[in-house]
Amino acid sequence: MEKAREFLKLSKEESESVSDLSFHPHRIGHESSFYEEFSARGIRIDRVEPGLVTCSMKVPPRLTDRNGNLANGAIANLVDEVGATVVYVEGLPMNVSVDMCICFLSTAKVNDELEIIAKILGQKGGYKGTIVLVRNKATGELIAEGRHSMFGKHASKM
Repeated sequence: MEKAREFLKLSKEESESVSDLSFHPHRIGHESSFYEEFSARGIRIDRVEPGLVTCSMKVPPRLTDRNGNLANGAIANLVDEVGATVVYVEGLPMNVSVDMCICFLSTAKVNDELEIIAKILGQKGGYKGTIVLVRNKATGELIAEGRHSMFGKHASKM
């Protein structure tokens, strides 16, 4: 337990940095939330087709771990967010994540340009499966591969 406490302990600089954060209450439908602003800012949508979404982003310092690598949690968030966009249907409620499985294959550093590709693997009723590939745009190296399954209301056939 002591090792965990020591690992989670913030340095004076980190503590001051967190103390300096300020955000206002979220007004739904009028502005982005703190979460959206923090995690999704900087993602550019490059291509959208039925069953395919391609995005890119430059790794920002706010999404890196203590070693300067893109944090695993940030990668999981990309799999969740971009995987959900490929199955989103306007006018229907958002799908709920049922399962995610992510293989972390390499690392990305601050300012590395990433390509994020999401494809639909299949759909049965309200259940949908996607695959999300995160790769270094310059080298082509695969950073992570994620499989994301979701459930949601599907469009009526009437």
